[in-house]
Amino acid sequence: MKRIAVEGLPEEPLAAAGLFHQNWLDPIERALEAGQDVLVTLDPADHTHDEWRRAAAAMLARKHAPRRVVLVAGEGAALEPIATYLASAPGVTGQYLKAAG
Repeated sequence: MKRIAVEGLPEEPLAAAGLFHQNWLDPIERALEAGQDVLVTLDPADHTHDEWRRAAAAMLARKHAPRRVVLVAGEGAALEPIATYLASAPGVTGQYLKAAG
């Protein structure tokens, strides 16, 4: 899976969602349209960001099926077990996951 690291989102959920769609949607969709499955990594955020992140993952997966896209919140080594799992789980797409740690 191609990894795209989303960085620099604001703490406020509405502003973060807007910036995500403005700056990151295009590179994610270009990778999906090129035939790549995509793992989008985001910085951890509190529960107020969960809804927009889940919606973005689900909508991208629906639009680009059968390509897979998963959004994962976490940092550093905490992302590796999830990336390893997703590499061998071809049915997982459209999910928003949070890495432990």
